[in-house]
Amino acid sequence: MGGREALVRALDEGAEAGREGASVTSCPYPAGDLRRSAWVRGYAKNRQLPNAD
Repeated sequence: MGGREALVRALDEGAEAGREGASVTSCPYPAGDLRRSAWVRGYAKNRQLPNAD
């Protein structure tokens, strides 16, 4: 798997985790890995925010 493909896959995985409401600590990539940054970016774009009533 190429580097770019790995980053896109990690971004998509993070986006899915954010939509599902998973914890940000569920990221499968270790600190210092570029895939972790991509995963967190995808997660942040798609996470569910608390409803402020």
